[in-house]
Amino acid sequence: MAHKLDPTGSLVGLAISSWFLTRIFIEVPSGLISAKVGRRNLIVRGILLGILGSLLCALSNSIYILILGRTLWGFGTALYFTSNTALMLDLFNPEVRGRAMGVFQGICFLGSFLGAPLGAVLARFIGFNAVFVAATVVVLPAFLVAFFSKDLREMDRAARREHETVPIRNIITSLNDPALLGVCYVNLSRMLVAQGVMSTVFQLYLNETLGIAVELIGLTLAVRTISIISMVVLSGYLTDRLGSELVVLLGLAINALGQGLYPLASSFEQILPLAIIESAGGGFLFTSLIVYLSDLVSPSLRGGAVGLFRTFMDLGGILGPIVFMLIYNSLGPHTSFWLASAMLTSNIVIISLIKMRRRVDNLSEFK
Repeated sequence: MAHKLDPTGSLVGLAISSWFLTRIFIEVPSGLISAKVGRRNLIVRGILLGILGSLLCALSNSIYILILGRTLWGFGTALYFTSNTALMLDLFNPEVRGRAMGVFQGICFLGSFLGAPLGAVLARFIGFNAVFVAATVVVLPAFLVAFFSKDLREMDRAARREHETVPIRNIITSLNDPALLGVCYVNLSRMLVAQGVMSTVFQLYLNETLGIAVELIGLTLAVRTISIISMVVLSGYLTDRLGSELVVLLGLAINALGQGLYPLASSFEQILPLAIIESAGGGFLFTSLIVYLSDLVSPSLRGGAVGLFRTFMDLGGILGPIVFMLIYNSLGPHTSFWLASAMLTSNIVIISLIKMRRRVDNLSEFK
């Protein structure tokens, strides 16, 4: 659609990236103010902005309106996901928080898994503009539920009463905490690998280097996604039973192992089980890492922490394909996987250092 509105292609990249770029600048501010104005208020406004952005895309007759629609949509997405994640962490106590986040993240992944092929089919039969209309129709009930739900309103009020309100300046200062920044860096690295290697280099490697047929590549990606969704839900349960820290370390180790083994595979039969193993590690991280973050910060600082966490995630999503395609083209396909494995392994060291620091802090408080 972007190429149709801009045949020169000069603004197509901006139309695609505007959704992500907006999120980078909105995630932290939305997290900072969510405790002040209420998570629910930002959730409702985020969904509404997403609907308006989708309608603009549907009605766009120029590339500039499409960019504006995508930007508005990204703005709303940032408001919604930051506030909704913080509210989920507010509502559930640590004993069941992992399972709650696992179900939430699993539903999000399932929507992405089904949405992409469904959108492609709709675009083929009813046109690109109509796809955005369909997206609006699907999202509208969610807006109505969020807007009129008395339960959501009361849950938000209860969460705000339970946690003290901290001045925004103090929240910003607290975001300099080394442990918090360490977890955010791990999230950045995870997304660099997920988007740069698995969503970009991996497909090229399977086709260009190993000569695997396109339909088998599609099957591999589908199996990976199903594995991720399953592990996202399972990791929530394991997080509650074993602790978020252990599940994060387990996810990093499995993911790093899978990345390191990919260059040793030479056929579809060898790639497929590795894809299941590697994606299982990635699925473990999606749930356990955000729960681990909530364990590190006080409830009053949670909104800002979630906003920072998601900002690092967005940066990884944007920079990953750029960085790893440069590596793929200049140093060869195997180097991308080895570097990804080394990066994930180094994150194990970071989490271990955070664990040691927390242990020292706990001992100091005990004394």
